[in-house]
Amino acid sequence: MEPLIRNSIRFLLNDKVVERTDVSPTETLLDFLRLSRKLRGTKEGCAEGDCGACTVLVGRLLDGSLKYESVNACIRFVGSLDGCHVVTVEALAGTDGTLHPVQQAMVDTHASQCGFCTPGFVMSLYGLWMQNPQPDTQQIEKALQGNLCRCTGYAAIIRAAESVSSIGDLKKDPLVSERARVIAQLQALKDGKRVVIGEGRQRLVLPADVDDFAEVLESDPGATIVAGSTDVGLWVTKFMREIGPVVFLSHLDELRLISEGDDGLTLGAGVSYTEAYPVIIRHFPQLTELWNRIGGEQVRNMGTVGGNIANGSPIGDTPPALIGLGAVVILRKGKSRRSVRLENYFIAYGRQDRAPGEFVEAIHIPYLNVDDLYGVYKISKRLDEDISSVCGAFRVVLDERGRVKHAVVAFGGMAGTPKRASAVEQALTGAVWDEGAIEKAVAAFSNDYTPLTDWRASADYRMLVAKNLLRRFYLETGGEKPVRLNRYETVFG
Repeated sequence: MEPLIRNSIRFLLNDKVVERTDVSPTETLLDFLRLSRKLRGTKEGCAEGDCGACTVLVGRLLDGSLKYESVNACIRFVGSLDGCHVVTVEALAGTDGTLHPVQQAMVDTHASQCGFCTPGFVMSLYGLWMQNPQPDTQQIEKALQGNLCRCTGYAAIIRAAESVSSIGDLKKDPLVSERARVIAQLQALKDGKRVVIGEGRQRLVLPADVDDFAEVLESDPGATIVAGSTDVGLWVTKFMREIGPVVFLSHLDELRLISEGDDGLTLGAGVSYTEAYPVIIRHFPQLTELWNRIGGEQVRNMGTVGGNIANGSPIGDTPPALIGLGAVVILRKGKSRRSVRLENYFIAYGRQDRAPGEFVEAIHIPYLNVDDLYGVYKISKRLDEDISSVCGAFRVVLDERGRVKHAVVAFGGMAGTPKRASAVEQALTGAVWDEGAIEKAVAAFSNDYTPLTDWRASADYRMLVAKNLLRRFYLETGGEKPVRLNRYETVFG
């Protein structure tokens, strides 16, 4: 049976319905707002989802509720907005010019100087306020990881975030008080049809559901799949790549399902880092720090775990951690599915075990056993919102005599793909879990990796870091417990 097709994108922009029949696959939300709608409070700074000057809120329906999240308009494509509500800084002030509580807080605390970054900060703080009206400093700083300011310094902005609820009542905010009306508007825009706009390289498709997606991809296996666009967006804005035809997936709720089974956790490929966070840290608390350092808040709201795997980047944050956990990728082509262990999915730089027309549908992550030793460490030039120079994951299972029964050592940034260190694992297996075994295993790293030198790190640095991370993992799990310091607490071991 032929699918029902609509030839337009429909979404809410502030308080107006937008319907577009002429959308290019590479048209960004930022360009649409500034060039087509003259809404220039949304600024272009980095054009790569790094500075936050372009931050807007995007609301979407999920299970009948409406959730707003901060996103980077510079790398969010208009084609992905069907059925969404886009809110820009121009919508915040009242019709009489009265500032929104977030804006007033920024004024009262002198949290703006040149003002270029201010609208982006306002929108990020607005998103935080709706989710958490009384945030602490750590929560505020996490929400602002994706916003950069050169002149004010962040102390005044943090004070602004702390004072918003003393200025305004969240229950009276339009996005809260009028939510039922907006939900009804968005539900009216959803008709369950496949969206198709344009032809040839200028064609974009939004499948009606996952089965329809499988059919679309089988008929056009060369199409670019776009989920969160945190990587593909840069292909367009930085490398000027032609990516059409494009198939957008962010509207497919079936790919955003999370299942907690008896034997492990299964994430749909479209689950964002933000959506995965609560269940990930509940089952794998060792991943809390890593997850909090994936991009900034806007990137975590947009980016997907499945996309991070499907792209096959050697410096992706999640693959080493998931390889350490024994994760399995569920691939689908048409109605057929197969499972591949994650470490086997990556074949070589730019090559994955994925046939034409096949896509990542889900990721299954087995639970750790109670006695498993597990740790993940990300090393980058700056702490927050930075790509890994090296990311290492370690899992060790000991027998009753304290000997290593099973070891997994996996790294990103050390080879052309995320890769296990088989020689290091072999050196550890059967050895007593002590400093001597660690030093013997450290000597085997050169048999597993020949890292490259690039602007993120030299080859020598990467090799030294990899060795030292194994030593760190031992100290934190079997040796003398080190003291780890951060701004909020002192952690022993």
